[in-house]
Amino acid sequence: MARGYTATKDQLTARLRRIEGQIRGIEKMVDDDRYCMDILAQINAARAALDKVALGLLDGHARHCLIGHGGGPTDPEEQVEELMGAVGRMLSR
Repeated sequence: MARGYTATKDQLTARLRRIEGQIRGIEKMVDDDRYCMDILAQINAARAALDKVALGLLDGHARHCLIGHGGGPTDPEEQVEELMGAVGRMLSR
C-alpha cells in the first residue's frame, strides 16, 4: 500500500540522515566539552529539522490518507480525531 510519503521517500530518507548527522555532531560537541549555548543551538536546529519532517508527513497524510482515503479510519470524525491527536502530540513537548 502506498503511503502519503511514498513519492518523496528518498528525499525523506536523505533528510532524516542529515538529522542523524546533526545528532552525532551534538554528541561530539558534548564529548569535546563545547560551550553549552553552542550545544543548545544545535539541539534547537535538530528539533526544527525534525519538526519540518513531521509537518511534511502530516501534510502527506492529510492529502493522501484523508482526502484520497489511502488508509486509516474512513469516518470523517475519526479522521479529524486521529489528525488532531497527532498534532497535539507534536505540540505537547
